[in-house]
Amino acid sequence: MNREKAFKEHEDVNREASGVEQKKTPQLEHPHAHSHEDVLGALGTGPEGLDAQLVALRQEEHGPNKLPEPEQETAVQRLLRQFNDPMIYVLIAAAIVTAILGEWIDTGVIVAVVLINAVVGFVQEGKAADALAAIRTMLSPHTDVKREGRWTTIDAAELVPGDLVRLRSGDRVPADIRLAATSSLRIEESALTGESVPADKHTDAVEAEADLGDRSCMAYSGTIVAAGSGRGYVTGTGTKTEIGHITRMLHEVESVDTPLTRSMAKFSSIVAVVCVVLAVVMVIASIILYNFTFAELMMSAIGFAVAAIPEGLPAVMAITLALGVRRMAKRRAITRRMNSVETLGSVTTICTDKTGTLTRNEMTVREVVTLGGHYDVTGTGYAPEGEVLTGEGTVADLNSDPALLRLAVVADLVNDASLERNGDNWEMSGEPTDGGIKTFAMKSGVDSVAQGLRKQHVLPFDSEYKYMATLCEGNEGPVILAKGAPDRLLARCTKQLAAHGEVEELDKDGWMSRIEELGSQGMRVLAAMAKPAEGLNKVRREDVDAGEFTFLGLYGIIDPPRDEVIEAVKLVQGAGVRVRMITGDHVSTAAAIAREVGISGDSAMSGAEIEACSDEELRQRVAHTDVFARTSPEHKLRLVQALQANGEVVAMTGDGVNDAPSLKQADVGVAMGIKGTEATKEAADVVLADDNFATIAAAMHEGRTIYDNLRKAIVFMLPTNGAQGLVILIAMLAGMTLPITPLQVLWVNLITAVTLSLSLSFEPSEPGIMNRPPRDPKTPLLNCEAAIRIIYVSLLLGGTAIGAFLYERSQGVDLEAARTIAVNTLVVGQIFFLFTSRFFRVSALRAALFTTNPISWLCVAIMLGLQLIFVYTPFTQAMFETTAVGLETWLVPLTVGVVIFAVVEIDKAVRRAVPHRE
Repeated sequence: MNREKAFKEHEDVNREASGVEQKKTPQLEHPHAHSHEDVLGALGTGPEGLDAQLVALRQEEHGPNKLPEPEQETAVQRLLRQFNDPMIYVLIAAAIVTAILGEWIDTGVIVAVVLINAVVGFVQEGKAADALAAIRTMLSPHTDVKREGRWTTIDAAELVPGDLVRLRSGDRVPADIRLAATSSLRIEESALTGESVPADKHTDAVEAEADLGDRSCMAYSGTIVAAGSGRGYVTGTGTKTEIGHITRMLHEVESVDTPLTRSMAKFSSIVAVVCVVLAVVMVIASIILYNFTFAELMMSAIGFAVAAIPEGLPAVMAITLALGVRRMAKRRAITRRMNSVETLGSVTTICTDKTGTLTRNEMTVREVVTLGGHYDVTGTGYAPEGEVLTGEGTVADLNSDPALLRLAVVADLVNDASLERNGDNWEMSGEPTDGGIKTFAMKSGVDSVAQGLRKQHVLPFDSEYKYMATLCEGNEGPVILAKGAPDRLLARCTKQLAAHGEVEELDKDGWMSRIEELGSQGMRVLAAMAKPAEGLNKVRREDVDAGEFTFLGLYGIIDPPRDEVIEAVKLVQGAGVRVRMITGDHVSTAAAIAREVGISGDSAMSGAEIEACSDEELRQRVAHTDVFARTSPEHKLRLVQALQANGEVVAMTGDGVNDAPSLKQADVGVAMGIKGTEATKEAADVVLADDNFATIAAAMHEGRTIYDNLRKAIVFMLPTNGAQGLVILIAMLAGMTLPITPLQVLWVNLITAVTLSLSLSFEPSEPGIMNRPPRDPKTPLLNCEAAIRIIYVSLLLGGTAIGAFLYERSQGVDLEAARTIAVNTLVVGQIFFLFTSRFFRVSALRAALFTTNPISWLCVAIMLGLQLIFVYTPFTQAMFETTAVGLETWLVPLTVGVVIFAVVEIDKAVRRAVPHRE
């Protein structure tokens, strides 16, 4: 049944369907699996389009052809989120109690500390992701629609199911459309399917189970018409489109907490609970044992809580991550969420897209096959830099193989692409496949003019016929040259060009074998043919379809791997990270590229197989599979979820809208900055400025370094808090005067955090950092070794501070001076502890102590300067109840510092002598 007859049979359907009694649009599942006649019948429409009454009814039923507005996080909400930490809760409670007691200076300092931490987090974090807003920009603003027999241009938001829409080259498809007529229609669908080349479209129905990339009779909202024209009927609008389905998936996907976030949340809760419990125990014991006033008890409890809580830790963590963000930016990785910097160091699996990430996204002729030989073509991408080599590895002579010469001529003349040099880069204009073939022609050095050939007329590529032809005027008369799908060209050939230029009978089976061989290597195969055209001055479709051509040979085309990807894959695999490919491309192509870059492609899994698996079966399959092809957005999301269910920390890369849900679900979503859609970038945690897999490897190296430095900072900070908490706890239980006041505690905590702790953020990477396995996200932030070090350094610092205070008081020194010396003891002890903390297991007595991190020495100088201000300036003396002390009193803190340094170094030496266990 032809199209016009089908349209006539449904002329009255629109009128029948427009009755007021029909309130709901008829539903037709899988429109791609039905003929377009059945689809327009089910939709109650026809070749004249919908009438105004039915349009109004359907607009009321379906609403505008728009995607829903997401809820935006306000700046106030983001600021309030910075206070969502158990340790901050304790400090806020302390501020409230001091305010009730009228200790306004204490209240002001505590509030200032809390606010500073919140502001640092607020500024560094930036706004949350908004993937839905970016997807909304992909909808077409205007479209051509036929209603009541007249074509008109309307806002795409006004479309309803059943509308007849016209598509032309360059249009953005405004809704999901079942095509009813096409003319060489090709649509760029990479944002939805991951396909590297535009998809040919026609009107024939396909299987209901066909993958999204194989639904050749459908045009999907948000995709781009690359060539040709067509018309069809709207089957889905707004959230009922494929792109709308993705937005619903995004809305349903909850962002996954990073390992660092989970570890810090657990750590904060433990610290807060322990501090509160000990404070309560201390107060109860003091009530029973001593006659303290209520105000004294409350201030002591507050002092203990403030002492034991590392209030500077959130700021140090935020600044450390921010410094990591800057370093990663220099490596071409832009981080949108700071915690993702550290998470990259914990990744156990990278799920990577193929096109543009592992490959160049530049189609390249890799092999050329004629009867005279099998030729390799060197060089990648659109830069015409390379050679055509024989099987022996020598440069091929075009004149020695007439078929090779003819293939190069066809590549040059039967082509609409152009290449231009722009500085150091070559830019291609036209279809990617044409660009690759044009590049081959330039590499071969063919000069079509020198061969006496000039273009006279062109028959454009048509997706229905799958070939392009050119009529050329030559020295021996006009000739038709053509290139296209091998099966279509073989059907029009009766002869083949042999090795020495003679023409012989076509060996179709032999060519089919060669085509299958190239296809098994993941290549896209095109063929070339030629025949004389006496008396013609233009080429028509019937001239080509008449046949009698001579078959010339084959082009094997592939999107090649990036030069640096193979080494990068090897590097991350050496770090214990498994690399898996998830792509919308065909299985054979995906497996071939996977093997070439070092990923096992022996157990590739298709989208149909994923669809058939239950969640449990998929968990088992993904554990042993590294290549997944012809995948849909749902498949990618399920794969990430299955890997996470297996305990993997997953990094997912992508560039299309179809990747956005899985990027949001992954522990680290990595988007392509150059060829990625805005929706993908907004859903991601990290954006690669160069679309290069090798940049992920560099970012992982940085992530591991950041985690190491954060861990060093925590192990360094906690002994200060432990020592101060110990001082107040012992003082209260012993019924003695506090050796340090709550305000003095806050001073030590803050200046230590913003100077000494921060200097550890600048430590270089540990040797062999990429040779160790990924960190298990279930392991605690602090292992046994770190906990033991924190305990004994806390005891040393706290015990010596109490000892210094008691000694000075026994010598008749007044309270303010004794407290000042106790604070100096804590500060100087921390400085010496910093020197040994920079190297967690190796000795600090090495040249690297002075050469690898000059920032640490600058921070020590700043800290000493601040402490001198604390001791000797009237303003700080009045605020913190300190007093000037003699120079000889500094000998006590120096002695304590040397002792702490020696004890930690002895501990490290002992640990180095026994087998290391995390």
